[in-house]
Amino acid sequence: MNHLQLIIRREYLNKIRNRSFILMTFLSPIIMVLIFTVVAYLSQLNNESVNTINILDESGLFANSFKNSETINYTNLENISLNKAKLATETSEVFGLLYIPKAPVLDDFSESVILYSDESPSISMMRSIENEIENRVNVLKLEEFGIDAKQIKELRINIDAKIETFEGKKTSKLGAGLKLIFGGIAGYLLFMFIIIYGNMIMRSVIEEKTSRIIEVIISSVQPIKLLLGKILGTTLAGVTQFAVWIVIILLLNTVISSIFGIDPSAIQSQPQEILGETSNSQQIITDVLVEINNLPIYNLLVMFMFFFIGGYLLYSSLYAAIGAAVDNETDTQQFMLPILMPLILGMYVGFFTVIDNPHGIVSQVFSYIPLTSPVVMLMRIPFGVPIWQQILSLVILFATFMGTVWFASKIYRVGILMYGKKASYREIIKWLKY
Repeated sequence: MNHLQLIIRREYLNKIRNRSFILMTFLSPIIMVLIFTVVAYLSQLNNESVNTINILDESGLFANSFKNSETINYTNLENISLNKAKLATETSEVFGLLYIPKAPVLDDFSESVILYSDESPSISMMRSIENEIENRVNVLKLEEFGIDAKQIKELRINIDAKIETFEGKKTSKLGAGLKLIFGGIAGYLLFMFIIIYGNMIMRSVIEEKTSRIIEVIISSVQPIKLLLGKILGTTLAGVTQFAVWIVIILLLNTVISSIFGIDPSAIQSQPQEILGETSNSQQIITDVLVEINNLPIYNLLVMFMFFFIGGYLLYSSLYAAIGAAVDNETDTQQFMLPILMPLILGMYVGFFTVIDNPHGIVSQVFSYIPLTSPVVMLMRIPFGVPIWQQILSLVILFATFMGTVWFASKIYRVGILMYGKKASYREIIKWLKY
């Protein structure tokens, strides 16, 4: 067995046998699942709660306008003054009082309606109330001008344009949002893993350097092999940990869902009322399932692994070079910004250009630049990127990694034996000439 294999095996075994590594491997997914379970449970409780709202309609125009929903019950108050209505509502378990005063003209309703409540109402509740009043006032406004509101509604034509490729593959308006979500999640996961495992390599190099173990190792191993061994060994440990996380999360999610009956779909980013959706909920679910089925899931998963490995190898070599150039983690701060900036730039470019034009010049350029391509290309893939572009981006990424390893090994060769002196950029440039 050659030196490189020995180093990879040593780094891998040291990482997976470490107590903190084992603890975080099993504890992290448990904590993640518990957090999502608690959020889903609380979301279900929140959705099951029903609020009662008293209505004091002095105008007499909205008596039958408000219909009870799953979350709001309306109660009409009659023959009572505003002060007594406020007192009765405040001293009861009713959520609030909706006051609709008399208005000489219909336009006055736009600013005269008040909801009295001790607690701040949700956006969805306010939107629901406003929609009911707006619909009724608009009908009355049309009638005031002698226009039949029902006839206007019947004459109105809603356009629902379909989206379809030239090959006949159908999609919907939800497609762009779902593609952005899938690509964004993949890019963000890669961003986090590079930072987490890159720091792991940097700390490993610093520990070996400060303990002087490296002086013994470097006497029999070439610096570039030692650097590659540490990077590849830690990469294998990271992939192992990631695989264990997926298995544990899937098992826990299945067990918790079956035992406690908690539906993860109870977590909603925005209620339907906020969005003002008028489409049938069943149709929305159907569209979502169709869009998920149309996503290049297998392509995204395969490329995620390749870009994860390539991006991690590229950045981990830079992290290792930083670890070799300093004596402690405090001194690494001055070198971290140039490494983190391309990653952060990739995230911003992905979210602010891919969503607008995934095939535009900016998106394409940054999906080929090796320091940003792992994030940007993963965000572009759900929108349909030709395979040759993905392969070209991977070739550039891995070629840059090989060049970066050579560059980092020159810093590693000198910096690993330097003690007691803070390295500067000028000093590191000198090391490259040795």
